[in-house]
Amino acid sequence: MSVYGKKILIAVSGGIAAYKIHFLIRDFVKKGANVQIIMTPDAENFVTKLSLSTLSKKPVYSDFYSANGTWNSHVELALWADVIVIAPCTANTLAKMTHGMCDNLVIATYMSAKCPVFIAPAMDLDMYQHPSTKQNLEMAEDFGHFIIPAENGELASGLIGQGRMAEPETIAKAVEDFFTKDDKKTLEGKIVLITAGPTYEAIDPVRFIGNHSSGKMGFSLAEEAAKRGAKIILVSGPSSQVVKHKNIDLYRVTSAKEMLNKVFEFYENVDVAIASAAVADYAPKEVAKEKIKKNDENLTIELVKNPDILKTMGEKKNHQFLVGFALETQNEEENAKGKLEKKNLDMIVLNSLRDEGAGFKNDTNKIKIFTKTEKTEFDLKSKDDVAKDILNFVEAQILK
Repeated sequence: MSVYGKKILIAVSGGIAAYKIHFLIRDFVKKGANVQIIMTPDAENFVTKLSLSTLSKKPVYSDFYSANGTWNSHVELALWADVIVIAPCTANTLAKMTHGMCDNLVIATYMSAKCPVFIAPAMDLDMYQHPSTKQNLEMAEDFGHFIIPAENGELASGLIGQGRMAEPETIAKAVEDFFTKDDKKTLEGKIVLITAGPTYEAIDPVRFIGNHSSGKMGFSLAEEAAKRGAKIILVSGPSSQVVKHKNIDLYRVTSAKEMLNKVFEFYENVDVAIASAAVADYAPKEVAKEKIKKNDENLTIELVKNPDILKTMGEKKNHQFLVGFALETQNEEENAKGKLEKKNLDMIVLNSLRDEGAGFKNDTNKIKIFTKTEKTEFDLKSKDDVAKDILNFVEAQILK
């Protein structure tokens, strides 16, 4: 899906066609886009913030200040967007855009934007044919903006002619076609196996040994690899994360043994395997069939070593490109290099719990990547961007 993960800022101006914008928002959100809505003050006469925020799942802004006095930064909104869609774009808003009449949040955001701008004009037929409108549309095109022409049909005035805002599916297709040309299916035809999240090792029916892994890194890797055209097999321990891309087959497991068994259902046929799961090293030797009662001051649980999934993958590797993860607190680089060698990996991703913003639960990560011959360091980034860095590195190795 070409708009998957894209940040789309939709600016709604005050025309009757604003009611159609609900369908456009819903379509983009269903396809995995992040949608933010801004409005001109007049647009609130035609659609409500409540309906738009419900569909976009984000607050809707129409002024520089929210009711609580919070500043709604037009600069941040503009820089956030991958693309701006102005729909409906009235004659008034169009004129303000082309002549720099910056008197509301929509125009201020538009004038701060560095991303592509799509304009879907909507007005009565005589207004659409007026020389000033034609000139303003030509100027907008000269600015490099994309015009989605108004369509013919019955207008709010009762007249019939050109002036209707393009249908939501037409606007969506224009935006999708724009992004499609930039889509690079660099992993098309590849099968990628990814493990994610923690494992839970049962003590009794209600207690377990686990860790704080959220699964965010593994799920980000799966989504990014799927966008690049790969078929994804995602094996995840307990995690609240969900998948969106149709190329991802998700298998949920609980324990390390379950993860091992599920991984080796597919391992033989994959091209790339990325083991980002935080697998418990040990599990209780005996699992109590009933809840253990709190009777004694001390409780002793005998632990036994879990199967080493990554090591087993390394031992059974023949054609797969194998990527491991190392989360360390001391002697980080030495331990990561040792794991790379001992487990027969092609590449290892190191993150340290001593780096602020890295590790479990965070939305960010800071990594170093090692192969047998090189080391590459990266700055602190969102896990989505870290996933891109990791997969760019993988591609550089396997597509040589």
